[in-house]
Amino acid sequence: MTQPATTAQKEAPTSAAESAADKESSRRPLGLRWDVRSLSLLGVLAVLVAVGGITAPDEFLATSNLQLVLTQASVIGVVTVGMTFVIVSGGIDLSVGAIVALASVWATTVATQEFGFGGILFTAVAVGVGCGLVNGVLIAYGRMVPFIATLAMLASARGLALQITDGRTQIVTVDSVLDLGVRDAYVLGIPPLVLVFAAVTVIGWLVLNRTTFGRRTVAVGGNAEAARLAGIDVRRQRLYLYLLSGLCCGIAAFMLIVLAGSGQNTNGNLYELDAIAAAIIGGTLLSGGRGTIVGSVLGVLVFTTITNIFALNNLETAVQQIAKGAIIVAAVLVQRRSLRGGDA
Repeated sequence: MTQPATTAQKEAPTSAAESAADKESSRRPLGLRWDVRSLSLLGVLAVLVAVGGITAPDEFLATSNLQLVLTQASVIGVVTVGMTFVIVSGGIDLSVGAIVALASVWATTVATQEFGFGGILFTAVAVGVGCGLVNGVLIAYGRMVPFIATLAMLASARGLALQITDGRTQIVTVDSVLDLGVRDAYVLGIPPLVLVFAAVTVIGWLVLNRTTFGRRTVAVGGNAEAARLAGIDVRRQRLYLYLLSGLCCGIAAFMLIVLAGSGQNTNGNLYELDAIAAAIIGGTLLSGGRGTIVGSVLGVLVFTTITNIFALNNLETAVQQIAKGAIIVAAVLVQRRSLRGGDA
């Protein structure tokens, strides 16, 4: 008589937690719900396109330039998808740029290139996942603060990348890899890297919004202790999330190899800041518990378009950085105001 009651008691908290997570996910902007923030980002993107069309109509609106913008957005966009998951869980990953650099140079060594396309792709992904594993173990089981653990990984990965290359650029000689970056490889005018970005985005959206893994990620970010009491293995969930972030870095590293045709220890410079900024202006809370893949992707497109417009108009990089900083500040202020409004 007591055993069924005990089983029911064990299952009740988990069911309650999943029910609460379902209600929370339906209430929060986690999917393709065009809330005010998403519409605002679309409006900002439309304004930027109009500005680009007015200031540099021949260059900006050219098909080749639009393809370039989407291609450049694809690399940092894949990293941002992984970063969004980490931030939604209440964590942070400052090492994504360094992991991209390490994966790209490790995958372009002479020894690796001897294994051809498969060897380069496997090495890039394996290095990314390996670094994510180290981050996850240190944070989840070593109980290190994410900021410190990933900062240490940033320094270590950058140093190792520099040691591997000795400061030199490693040229890719595998034709099957380089061919992905040429115009003949485009599918209906769409670069292959953009298709990869689209696939990662769709998969990321489905995982975050339509799976138990996504609901657990939101639950851990909202209240880790409540999630633990509800039966969620918080440490294992965090480990998986940093593995996911590392996987995205490995994919991005391979995409960067295709785009640049080389591996350099300076690859992925400031990617961590761009990914965090894109996620924030897209509506992801730095404190965790809320986020949207769609918003993060729109944030990436906004920043990439700004960079392209500034480059076409020969404006200084310093002005570009100031503009990005202003957008981040404005996004955080809007975010805080919406939170206060929700509390009220």
